Amino acid sequence: MSEERLLNIGKIVNTHGIKGELKVWTQTDFPEVRFKPGSKLLMFPPETGEPITIEIVSSREQKAMYVIKVKGFDNINQVEKYKGWELKVTDNERVPLPEGEYYYRDIVGCEVESEEGEQLGSVKDIMSTGANDIWIVKMSNGKELLIPVIDDVLIDVDVAARKIKVRLLEGLL
Repeated sequence: MSEERLLNIGKIVNTHGIKGELKVWTQTDFPEVRFKPGSKLLMFPPETGEPITIEIVSSREQKAMYVIKVKGFDNINQVEKYKGWELKVTDNERVPLPEGEYYYRDIVGCEVESEEGEQLGSVKDIMSTGANDIWIVKMSNGKELLIPVIDDVLIDVDVAARKIKVRLLEGLL
């Protein structure tokens, strides 16, 4: 398990009520998928220790958190010890994104080249501006190139090959 990449889903911050429910601070864009009945998650202790697999029985959103009910836990005494534990899933369980949307970790590190084939550098960070993201490319000369994530600029994004082809609009370089 240690070699497989894990994704944070949330952190158990408290118990809720006396029937074994847990309050979770979510760290996912897809809480409705992660906390739906039947979902299986890995629960990791805050220090070192073995994770346990849990199954969601029910969940509901409450004040920017989620209250979850876990199969096999029916009272507060059984769940009290799980405060501070992390909820995770494996990387291969991540939610597929629609065409043209990417996970940050899939873009950072990709090599960027112009449509003419000139190597520009690699994506070192992503900046969210609200309107669109900006990919920050570290060039071989040490300078940064800011690539707006818009259709006019992006020609091809091949996550599997870790390559991005861009059209350099006037003023970008």
